[in-house]
Amino acid sequence: MARSTNAYRCVECGWTTAKWAGRCGECQQWGTVTDAAEQAGGNARAVKPVAVSAARTARPITEFTAEMEITRWPSGIGEFDRVLGGGVVPGAAILLSGEPGVGKSTLLLEVAARAASTGKRVLYVSAEESVSQVRLRAARTGALVPDLYLASETDLGTILGQVDAVEPQLLIVDSVQTVSSSLSDGLAGQPGQVREVAAALVRLAKERELPVLLVGHVTKDGSIAGPRLLEHLVDVVCHFEGDRQTALRFVRALKNRFGPTDEVGCFEMTGDGIAEVPDPSGLFLSRGSTNVSGTCVTVALEGRRALPVEVQALVVKATGPQPRRVMNGVDPSRVAMILAVLERRAGLKGVGEHDVYISTVGGVRLTEPGADLAIAVAIASALSERPVPHELTAFGEISLAGEVRPVSAAAQRASEARRLGFTHVLDAEVGSVHAALDRLRLAGPSATDASDARAAERRAAQRDEWEREFSESF
Repeated sequence: MARSTNAYRCVECGWTTAKWAGRCGECQQWGTVTDAAEQAGGNARAVKPVAVSAARTARPITEFTAEMEITRWPSGIGEFDRVLGGGVVPGAAILLSGEPGVGKSTLLLEVAARAASTGKRVLYVSAEESVSQVRLRAARTGALVPDLYLASETDLGTILGQVDAVEPQLLIVDSVQTVSSSLSDGLAGQPGQVREVAAALVRLAKERELPVLLVGHVTKDGSIAGPRLLEHLVDVVCHFEGDRQTALRFVRALKNRFGPTDEVGCFEMTGDGIAEVPDPSGLFLSRGSTNVSGTCVTVALEGRRALPVEVQALVVKATGPQPRRVMNGVDPSRVAMILAVLERRAGLKGVGEHDVYISTVGGVRLTEPGADLAIAVAIASALSERPVPHELTAFGEISLAGEVRPVSAAAQRASEARRLGFTHVLDAEVGSVHAALDRLRLAGPSATDASDARAAERRAAQRDEWEREFSESF
């Protein structure tokens, strides 16, 4: 009997192929292409309906009451609770992913120690390190608590046996990609193994109302390793990120069934472990007593938190045939657009003939368009060699027409700026980028200037009256 044309199917996305392949051609997952006949074998017989008891019969949604409120208990780390939506929910499956060495194990060991110090029994299962290695890190970070139990296991059945023996109130598994199950073929970390292990641990969490924290590996492009089903199974997906060159770390919620997904937790990696930073406002500022040209402060929005970030710019005459554009912490494509707008709409002639260097203080990365106006002000300040006053902050999106567009949470940004001592705010009310630079006496001649001579006289008069008129311009 001839074999079917599409004899193999991907268990993740349903992609079919006539020949077996190690990697799915549609979803690009490894090890998910299996024999389609084997997949259909389990569904050959029809499933018989099961009688439902009267207590479980479906009812109209209006008959249900809101008496079952979500009860949370704090983990002891305020920034982590902020990301989770207020605390740990019993029975929740939480997945924490991040780059190797960013501090995932250190953070979860701190969470385990804080929970154990409140009287809760915690089981920390390390499938990557030995018990002695975890013990050394716990001694360094001050996480030696009697109610914190350690185990080094890689077999799922043994881990479930440890849960039965310890009966913990919190389970931490580090990591889900290094645990294997005897019920699934293949090595640990393969899609089938990850799917089986994650499903068993999530089922354990739901049956026993036991919170389970899972550590997940990431691929080279930053996505969570393993099948996409892993993210669908768990209740909360958090990503731990940070630059290895700096001590600052962020925890973001990518999925949260019990709270918002726009919260960000801020941490600092120290020699004694990881410490939370409740108010990170001063980490991204380097304001000295003397004004320096080429700096401007913006208020960025990280989740629901407004953070002031200093943008620094350096503009020098290009020595090569091609001007250099070096960016650190900002999007190079947006900076290229801002440079074009400054030259065409704000009258900064010759900016394309200079080398431009842009950087942020503290290693923070600005990805939102609200930092456009601060970048433009910093570039114009560096080009004109006129400093921006300490008490000014700027935020707003710049369009190709030279307009300054409003950004989200503008009132919150302005309130945070005033709390930190910034008395002047430059935002979308200024109208255009040329008007913003003209208010700061940083703009070049506009396109409507009658002649270059009149523009030069105008700039000279503005330079003479700069110190006297700035305080009155607001």
